[in-house]
Amino acid sequence: MKNKLYLVSTPIGNYEDITLRALRILKEVDFIICEEFKEARRLLSQYRIEKELFALNEHNENEIANEILLKILNGKSAALISDAGTPLFSDPGHLLVELCISQGIDVIPAPGANSLLPALIGSGFDFEKFYYYGWLSPKKEERRRELLQIKGIREVIVLLDTPYRLKSLLTDMVKILGRNVRTVLAFDLTMKTEKFFRGTAEQVLKAAEQKNLKGEFVLIINNK
Repeated sequence: MKNKLYLVSTPIGNYEDITLRALRILKEVDFIICEEFKEARRLLSQYRIEKELFALNEHNENEIANEILLKILNGKSAALISDAGTPLFSDPGHLLVELCISQGIDVIPAPGANSLLPALIGSGFDFEKFYYYGWLSPKKEERRRELLQIKGIREVIVLLDTPYRLKSLLTDMVKILGRNVRTVLAFDLTMKTEKFFRGTAEQVLKAAEQKNLKGEFVLIINNK
């Protein structure tokens, strides 16, 4: 396993969703790169894995990426994990991966849990083709401009945002995309509280308000 960087997917909520391969890699590598120590230690403790940890996140990636690269060049193996799900997918680590590739280091993805595909297959929409828009701007006016752009895309569209912006995002959708646009809210995927809310944007907004929903989500709209 020398001179290798593994990109290891971890559960997004249900600890049973980790793969056997991911567990083996996490046990065998020399060290693990994580976003936050607290989340990584909580995850690893579930599987009784103890490893040296290095934090790499949006605040320090430029400073620590070269240090990690040197360790791998010196014969070490490492696994990059995110707080949950598939690393690099709306998460830090791109610079480290670019550096490793530039130095001829093997970068090996170990696929596993993510929120995108479970949300799509549970949506009930025909998604043979879909448009992944991802995260909208946290700034209100910019977010509304982005939704205006989305309005012209005639596809199934996937949106992500933070839990505390769910209701404001749905409110803007009703105003800009229309109250009748077909919408699916995949909420708390893989957890005991998992639920799909299906209907128009207005109906999903009302459900979110009535239930005061606060949690991780994927929002899918059928704009065909």
